[in-house]
Amino acid sequence: MANAWTTAEQVMFDDMVAKFDDPLIIGKLATTYPVPAPEAMERAKDQFWIPAPLIGSTFNGFDQTANFGSLTETEIAVSIGYHKSDPRTLSSKNLRNQTVMSNWAKAARQKLASDINYALFQTVALQGSVVVKRTVAATGYDDVSLADAALTEIGAPMSDRAFVAAPRVANLMAGDLAKRSTFSGAAQNAYEKAELGIGVAGFDVYKNDQNLNLGAATGGATTVNGANQYYVPVANAVDALGQTVNVDNRYSNLTITATTYANVKVGDAFTITGVNSVHMISKQDTGQLQTFRVVGKPSANVIQVAPAIISGGGGTRPELEYQNVTAAPANGATITWLNTVTAPLNPFFVKDSLLLLPGTYSVDPQDGWQVKRATTDLGIALTYTRQGNINDLSVKARFDVDFGTALTAPNMAGVELFNQT
Repeated sequence: MANAWTTAEQVMFDDMVAKFDDPLIIGKLATTYPVPAPEAMERAKDQFWIPAPLIGSTFNGFDQTANFGSLTETEIAVSIGYHKSDPRTLSSKNLRNQTVMSNWAKAARQKLASDINYALFQTVALQGSVVVKRTVAATGYDDVSLADAALTEIGAPMSDRAFVAAPRVANLMAGDLAKRSTFSGAAQNAYEKAELGIGVAGFDVYKNDQNLNLGAATGGATTVNGANQYYVPVANAVDALGQTVNVDNRYSNLTITATTYANVKVGDAFTITGVNSVHMISKQDTGQLQTFRVVGKPSANVIQVAPAIISGGGGTRPELEYQNVTAAPANGATITWLNTVTAPLNPFFVKDSLLLLPGTYSVDPQDGWQVKRATTDLGIALTYTRQGNINDLSVKARFDVDFGTALTAPNMAGVELFNQT
């Protein structure tokens, strides 16, 4: 079947593709990750595994006879979990009207791009485990420098970092910048447009157009229930059927006793008494309590936390290489909730740790519809599909995108919270 398009549709689609990536603030900061071939993705139900970052280990001396341990290649599970569509019924009058078609395309572009941006925003804001708590409102450089220190002291890469501020937070930061004595360039833009998009304390800093509030923690008094709750990283494991399967090592479970466990929620941030963070390469104690996020509640009085609690307590080589805390939490150790006041999340991250995964799907014109396809600069496959109805000469038409997101290492990302008690 030949594809015949009105001029209005052709112009509309070309404009849609050309401008689709423009509002993707976080999409441009994330890393677009290539997915396997469509056939493989269909068989795997759009799920696949990718390599996790490796951490090296060194030993003293020339004789390394005792130190030739196996290379533990860990992986993480990712998926194409989102399909978004803007469907409409168009009359034969609509199809001849360039203005009507262009207005719809603009609205669809804004919403679909917003969906992608928000999915990336949620991924990094709810899973990033490095938490900076501020008891004051945002001030500017000092706030971003604390996020820089929190990442740097644990050995995160010092380049290609991004900080994405909520609208009101960004405006306060821009206000601080606008007060600088040299009133030109970035300072002038901050004054005139409340604009950031600049380098501050090792980060590329941007204003996001969306808010994601984290409610105050209401789990009440909470303690660790049980000693030796440390995690042992492994490349794979044997399941109940005797099959070797991959293992995702980003998270671990922690059994707790909470005054109101039912009120503990995904996104809550906390520290554990006696559990400090370490530099991921040198393994030196940072002197700071390790911050954690709740990423799941798999069973009663059990929370899934990011990052996994890897203390090295078992002494295996993977534990020593991936160690991220000074010690496993003691039985009865106090959990201190950090999100004490409802406030917007302001994520920051190493750019390589946040992934945008472009999806694929089949829409064949031979099945009775007309299709236009294109791929944006960020790799997002965009389709415009339409099918006519002879009863009233109307046309059903839709724009579609398919994608996934992933955070490869929770401790390569985090959030800053302001106005906390």
